[in-house]
Amino acid sequence: MEEASSPMISIKQTLQLQDHHAKQPPSSPFKKSSFVSSLMEAAALRSPSFREDSYFVSHLKSSERKALKQLKDKLTATAATAPPDVSMWGIPLLAFGNDRADVVLLKFLRARDFRVSDTLHMLLNCLSWRREFEADAILDQDLGFKELEGVVAYMHGFDREGHPVCYNDYRVFRDKDLFERVFGDDEKLHRFLRWRVQVLERGIKLLHFKPGGVNSIIQVTDLKDMPKRELRVASNHILSLFQDNYPEMVARKIFINVPWYFSLLYSVFSPLLTQRTKSKFVISKEGNVAETLYRFIRPEDIPVKYGGLSRPNDLRNGPPKPASEFIVKGGEKVNIQIEGVEGGSTIIWEIVVGGWDLEYSAEFVPVAEGSYTIAVEKPRKMAAAEEAVQDTFTAGEAGKLVLSVDNSASRKRKVAAYRYTVRKPTAISNQLE
Repeated sequence: MEEASSPMISIKQTLQLQDHHAKQPPSSPFKKSSFVSSLMEAAALRSPSFREDSYFVSHLKSSERKALKQLKDKLTATAATAPPDVSMWGIPLLAFGNDRADVVLLKFLRARDFRVSDTLHMLLNCLSWRREFEADAILDQDLGFKELEGVVAYMHGFDREGHPVCYNDYRVFRDKDLFERVFGDDEKLHRFLRWRVQVLERGIKLLHFKPGGVNSIIQVTDLKDMPKRELRVASNHILSLFQDNYPEMVARKIFINVPWYFSLLYSVFSPLLTQRTKSKFVISKEGNVAETLYRFIRPEDIPVKYGGLSRPNDLRNGPPKPASEFIVKGGEKVNIQIEGVEGGSTIIWEIVVGGWDLEYSAEFVPVAEGSYTIAVEKPRKMAAAEEAVQDTFTAGEAGKLVLSVDNSASRKRKVAAYRYTVRKPTAISNQLE
């Protein structure tokens, strides 16, 4: 397989007038942006990395270290009088010198502001719930929700810091028949709750539970067309279960496709939320989904439905092939040129623009004089709902492939990404790595 870096790649950006009523002197042409500056702009869209609390005992305040020791002592005393299975996620909580146990105990302590008695009560209740709920065995159970897998709640990829990402999208329950099949009675609701816990446990299985490691997940919740009233009971149960039994397991909560009224609700409930909770929230209205997710997750890890390059089966083949990111400004046309393509080679590429709503085209330009440019993909308007383009082209002669995204008709900046592979005639595989 010829690596993507073998042919030369260049990006040329052509700026066009965004405001037709603006007065621009003819002698002052627009300055062309470089590919480097485009990448710098892409990086600037990201907020600083989320800083989780430290799980190194040496980093704790003296009062916090004291609380951790007291919790261990109380837990040991409790286990001596009425020995429960004092372990969680396969981690024995009373093992001497076990820093993985310290990570778990610190999560419960932080959830109760280091109040030792309250923390012990919460921890014992959680251990009891896990036994009754059979949470440790839930990963291997078939709960009969195949139609919801990869649709309603699912783990998919990692963020830029290595946190597993869980996506939530409940719009399918607008279908009354499906809603009745899943939530029709208490037994069905209980089974759904078990399935939802199963999804979370899959994410937790990916955590390190080590100081300095990845110890929490990212939650992305899509609020588009979510049936709020119908899901109120299920949502309350899920929230209660997670708050009581999975403390400090979420590093960041990203809400996407947020409706206009959400900001009103948030302003009402915001005073009731702790600053710690609010610091984890990221709120993105409809139309800004890709730009928001690119701040935290690389495009090759973002599902195609949200402006990324990742398809459901991609993750089965190991880590995804990295993609390159760039910015398409309003009033700008960007040409990606894959140069140095040999005759007989096959180019396989993917390209996506968050929220598309612009024109896309592809052409092959031969090197030889007198050869004609081939329209691989004629210019076509890509609707906002379009997913990533995935295509191939076999070159009959040496030349370059030019991918164009034309945002001239818009004032809105858009995030974009692409990746490609060039397969020489002697190569066997023609799949993206």
